[in-house]
Amino acid sequence: ERIPLSPLRGQLPFQGSQYGKELLEYMAKLAKVLLKLLKMLGIVIGVLFVVYFWNLDQKVLGWAYKQVNTMFDRKKVDLVF
Repeated sequence: ERIPLSPLRGQLPFQGSQYGKELLEYMAKLAKVLLKLLKMLGIVIGVLFVVYFWNLDQKVLGWAYKQVNTMFDRKKVDLVF
């Protein structure tokens, strides 16, 4: 003889009760938050991979280094030893 999992015969525990509805609403909100978190994490990992793959950080720093050098090369320097 098969033993039912809940006394409601085939229904989930708390299904149909006010507590069950609140629990499902809470779980739905939690699932939405987790899905948003996973999407954001995926986007961040994707952007970091693109930066790593094309070595963009070094390219941006190289450009900035050249800009800083052009600014400081314009200044007159008095070299006295």
